[in-house]
Amino acid sequence: MDECRIRTEKKNLSNVEMLLKTQIMLAKKLVTAQKRGETRALCLGLGMVACSMMMYFFIGITIVPFYTKSVWTTETVCKVIKANIKDKVLCPEHEGSEDEDIFPYPCLQVWVNLTASGQEVMLYHTEDTWERNPKCSYVPDKLENSKEVKERIEAIASNFKKYHTVPCYYDPGRKETSVILSRLYPLKGLLFAFLWPTLMFTGGCLIIVLVKISQYVSVLSAWQ
Repeated sequence: MDECRIRTEKKNLSNVEMLLKTQIMLAKKLVTAQKRGETRALCLGLGMVACSMMMYFFIGITIVPFYTKSVWTTETVCKVIKANIKDKVLCPEHEGSEDEDIFPYPCLQVWVNLTASGQEVMLYHTEDTWERNPKCSYVPDKLENSKEVKERIEAIASNFKKYHTVPCYYDPGRKETSVILSRLYPLKGLLFAFLWPTLMFTGGCLIIVLVKISQYVSVLSAWQ
């Protein structure tokens, strides 16, 4: 009887030891998997923060200078006076341009009355139009077909003659007397450009904070 009881106790003890070992192994695997998951999540958060910083830097050296450089900042209404198409000109007309960048196109000139000052000024499509050719209100792309360019410019002139008032932007300091129809990078466009890196930066910081909170809770649980 005693021997049977001793054998039974030993068998139960060995079963308990095996169960404890199994639980310890499972706990170690769980901790290892948890650490790997935390490491991956932390790397993801840091990667998102790094990518957002690169996007901020790219926007800061590309879009922001164009926005701050533009003097046409105040929006108003302009009354169209005349829209004429002159003979073909070469674009660009600035000195030092490469021959391959020069191409002929009909020159559209739109003159408007600036309601803010009552002056008769020339209307340009964007800031880039004024820089490429200050003699024409619209500069087409070089890759466009000459026939399509002519039809487009005629359609633009027809629309200006049809609609007598158009929204425009002018320089409130009046250092530049001309006006533009639309800005390349308006304030809404600038804010939209900053939206995506801001969301990415916020998401990355949130992931890092959650990982740190998880690690802190794990340490408290271990101590208890």
